[in-house]
Amino acid sequence: MNRTGLTVSLVVLAFAALIGYLTLFTVSQTQQAIVLEFGKPKGIITEPGLHYKIPFIQNVVFFDKRILDIDTASQEVIASDQKRLVVDAFARYKIVNALLFFQSLGNEEGANSRLGAILESSLRRVLGAASFATVVRDKREELMRTILSQVNQEAAPFGINVVDVRIKRVDLPEVNMQAIYRRMQTERQRQAAEFRAEGEGASRRIRGTADREVTVIKADATGESERIRGNGDAEKNRIFAEAFGQDPDFFAFYRSMQAYEGALKGDDTRFLLSPNSQFFQYFNNATGKADQPGSSSAAPTPAKPSQSPQAPSDEGPEPEQGASVGTPPPAPEHKLSAGETAPEVQPAP
Repeated sequence: MNRTGLTVSLVVLAFAALIGYLTLFTVSQTQQAIVLEFGKPKGIITEPGLHYKIPFIQNVVFFDKRILDIDTASQEVIASDQKRLVVDAFARYKIVNALLFFQSLGNEEGANSRLGAILESSLRRVLGAASFATVVRDKREELMRTILSQVNQEAAPFGINVVDVRIKRVDLPEVNMQAIYRRMQTERQRQAAEFRAEGEGASRRIRGTADREVTVIKADATGESERIRGNGDAEKNRIFAEAFGQDPDFFAFYRSMQAYEGALKGDDTRFLLSPNSQFFQYFNNATGKADQPGSSSAAPTPAKPSQSPQAPSDEGPEPEQGASVGTPPPAPEHKLSAGETAPEVQPAP
């Protein structure tokens, strides 16, 4: 094959490829197509595969068969209770009639613009008839279903089926939100103060009840201990009375010894006592019997001149220990308890 034949073959192949490119087209599974002839629809292709058209006379417009979405801008809506709301919503739709869609809207950009206006109008109409609490909390799902129904009715002439309408966010305007947040904060602080006051009151009641119970228990315990101690002391005194009642002199001697023991514990054992004090009666008299007030020791009778002095009889009265002849009568007795300091004894001249 010469060069001329090769060139002709290449030209024919190129022309055939160009004709095939201009004639054949492919529709994918996610698309549907409309064949236009001089701008007029000639056929609708909904099945995927390889199709053909007349070059330079017909052209093909493709539309998506999948679910499309449209997102509206945030807009303010006044609820039925005159509260301003900022609503942000979106919708999902599907092209069910490509020819009607092409004739009424042309393309997806026109559909988004027209459907967005319909959605905003329906939002204002439905949410404006509801209260703030209904939109935010009580019947939000029911309101979205109502909006979906209204949008579908208005979008049906465009060959569109709205699948779903959702309200993403319902807020108050920024100025109102700050005021509401401050009011909510004040309310929460008030509730917290009430809870703290109630807790403090309950704490004081519990503490007062516990203190009262402690006082009652201590009083009962103290009374019981005093009663037991009194019974013990009474029993002790009874036993002492029975024991010492058998010998009163020994009891007196024993009590004196106890007094001496208590009084002579310190380093300084000096005492200032009256000479006739009963505190040291067992030091002055072995029997512990002191002289009665007003009594005096008997002095020996002086001898007469005509008679010779006689020696005192052994049977005569014997002066008491610590007494001397010619001494004045003893002073009144002064009883001194254990640990009491006796008055200083002045020496006789």
